[in-house]
Amino acid sequence: MAQTTDDASPVALDGVCLSLPSAAGTVDILRDLDFRVAPGERVAVTGPSGSGKSSLISVAAGLELPTAGTVRLFGQDLARLDEDGRARLRRGRVSLVFQSFHLLPNMTAAENIAAPLEIAGRRDAADLARAWLDRVGLSARGRHYPHQLSGGEQQRIALARALAPRPALLFADEPTGNLDAANAALVAGLMFDLVAESGAALVLVTHDEALARRADRQVRLSDGRTVLAA
Repeated sequence: MAQTTDDASPVALDGVCLSLPSAAGTVDILRDLDFRVAPGERVAVTGPSGSGKSSLISVAAGLELPTAGTVRLFGQDLARLDEDGRARLRRGRVSLVFQSFHLLPNMTAAENIAAPLEIAGRRDAADLARAWLDRVGLSARGRHYPHQLSGGEQQRIALARALAPRPALLFADEPTGNLDAANAALVAGLMFDLVAESGAALVLVTHDEALARRADRQVRLSDGRTVLAA
């Protein structure tokens, strides 16, 4: 997919560095990293453990500010926004899916999906939640709580919750990492199908090379630097 300008890119990182303190001294997590995603593009980020993959998502989503460099989300420089401003910018436009599901334990599957829709003021949140339960093949599990669902079912609910608001950008950090092979394949297929249908851009962090090959482009990190962009 062709490269785009910063204004058109859902997310653009230029010369980004991230250094964090540790007992042994300052640790450089990201080093002079450039990264862009085009609208609707699906980018897989790979690399060994500790290479900075999850930190890239944290910085790109505005969950953590870089030590140096510029991060633009939908054309806005995140350094110019406070935490509330970054949250407002993400709301309805950016969704995240994690390896560990992060469902709210005191809410049913349907309520978990409806929650971000209700926050956005959607009066049809309950109806949309039921529709998304059906889309991920779990219409019979809407009244179940997370502890009553398998890992694969929980991740399908997390995926439905992330995509129900129709975000322009989805970050997925090892979304199949806690699943067996069958459930991983099911969740991966759903994710790519639903992202393609919605037109959302996808930034996928994964150790799974077969999953990474399904993306439009791969970026490989090592020691916080890009060693492959293809």
